[in-house]
Amino acid sequence: MIHIVHRVGIQAPLASVYRALATTEGVASWWTRETTGVSAPGGAIEVHFSSPTGERVGSMRFEVKALVPDREIRWHCTAGPEEWIGTDVVFRLSHAEPYSIVLFAHENWREASEFTAHCSMKWATFLLSLKALVETGEGKPSPHDLKIDNWN
Repeated sequence: MIHIVHRVGIQAPLASVYRALATTEGVASWWTRETTGVSAPGGAIEVHFSSPTGERVGSMRFEVKALVPDREIRWHCTAGPEEWIGTDVVFRLSHAEPYSIVLFAHENWREASEFTAHCSMKWATFLLSLKALVETGEGKPSPHDLKIDNWN
C-alpha cells in the first residue's frame, strides 16, 4: 500500500487546529468551500470541488471514523475518484513548542501513480491553507486554492 504523508507546524493552540479539522465549517475554510455533512463518528462529510467559474470538477464522501479532541481525526473515503475509494485520511495532532504539529496521512492507495503525485502536492497546498487559516484567520480553500497543474 502507498501512503501520502506530510508534516506541518502551526503556531496556534491544538484546540484551534482541531476545530479547523474536525468541523465541516473548519474544513470549508481551508480545503473546499463546498463541504457539507455531519462531522461526528459514524457521520459522513462530503466535499465538492468547482472551478472558479463554477464548473464541478470533483467530489468525495468520507465516513468519519474518529474524532479524538486535540489528538486525531480519521476519515474513510466511500465515494470519489476510484483511486480514493477505500483510502483513509488521518490527521494526528501533537504539540512541540511553539507549534501544534499536524502529521497528515492519506493512507492505503493501491499504487503510486501520476494521480497520487498530483494529490500529494494538492494535499501539501491545502495543509498550507490550513496553516494560514489557523494562524491568520484566512485560508485558501477551493475554488481559490493554489493551482498547481492542468488537473485543477
